[in-house]
Amino acid sequence: MASPWHSLVSRNIFLARTLLGQLEGNDSTPGREALVHGATELALRARKLLLVMIARMYQDKLARPDNLAELAELFGEDIPETAELLRLAGDAGSWWNHLEQLERYQGNPPTAKKTVSSDNIIAVSAETGPDRSKQALEQTLNAIKHFTDTLEERHSEW
Repeated sequence: MASPWHSLVSRNIFLARTLLGQLEGNDSTPGREALVHGATELALRARKLLLVMIARMYQDKLARPDNLAELAELFGEDIPETAELLRLAGDAGSWWNHLEQLERYQGNPPTAKKTVSSDNIIAVSAETGPDRSKQALEQTLNAIKHFTDTLEERHSEW
C-alpha cells in the first residue's frame, strides 16, 4: 500500500502531466504559458513533497525540509536518498537540476530586453533559460515519478 506522501507526490505529477496534455491544440499564447507555468509549479511542489516523504520514511513526523540542504542536515549525506539526490544535484542534465533551473526562472522577473537598432546589432542570441518544452517537462516528470516509485517500493518492503 502506498504511503499518503507517495500518493500526494504522485497526484501532483499526474496533475502536471494533465496540464501538459492540454498544450496540444491550444493556440493561445497566454493559455500555453499558463499551462506550462502551472505544470512547472506542480512539478516543483512534487519535488518539495518528495523531501517530506523521505523525512517521513525515516520516522521524522514533524520535519518538513524545504530543500535538499535541509534534508541533508536532518539525516546526513549517508542515507541512500540524500546521497542520490546530492548526486543528481551535481549532474547538470538531471531532473533535479532541471527543476532547480525552472524554479530560478519562474521565481525571478524576466530580464529586460535591449532595443535593437541597426547601430547596435552585433549578433543574434536566443533567450537563455531552462528548457520549458513539453518534452523536457514530461521527461522531468517521468524521472521524478520513477524516483518516487522506486523509493516507495524500497521502503514499503521494510
